Amino acid sequence: MDIATHLSAMLKALRQSRGWSLTQAAEKTGVSKAMLGQIERTESSPTVATLWKIATGFNVPFSVFLQDREQPERPVYDPQNSDMVVVPLFPFDEQLRFDLFAISLAPGALSESSPHDVGVVEHVTVISGALDMQIEGEWQTLYAGEGVRFAGDIAHSYRNSRAEHVQFHSLIHYPAPSADQ
Repeated sequence: MDIATHLSAMLKALRQSRGWSLTQAAEKTGVSKAMLGQIERTESSPTVATLWKIATGFNVPFSVFLQDREQPERPVYDPQNSDMVVVPLFPFDEQLRFDLFAISLAPGALSESSPHDVGVVEHVTVISGALDMQIEGEWQTLYAGEGVRFAGDIAHSYRNSRAEHVQFHSLIHYPAPSADQ
């Protein structure tokens, strides 16, 4: 199954499990009804930022969209050779409640992340290159071997202002689900 087909199937399954229409899913995720429909019809490959919005709106780990139990090889999310490539190193662990991703950001690339669910904590560690991060409106630069931990439920951005790719790991820790979920 290719990534577009997998994303389509996951989005449809999530909507159906909650009994949501496309309109309701758009309201919950902040992603337009048109875009959600295009994803479900495999007419569009969403950006990483759009997938994060969808995951947050459905209150599911990001890696849900990258895992294909029929294909055991490590999935990569690279929508049409985008500037940001995400590779899950460890898929979501229900008991420990985290995802761990290896991410590559191309020279000049900027990825703006909308806030994740309340209580999500993100840990970013730079493996090679330099990563500019904006957290709570403040930019800081992290170099290889440096990291930062922050509340993922605020807007944050990743930027590569250098001439070479930056490689970093992002560990996303999700809070335990509330009783009504």
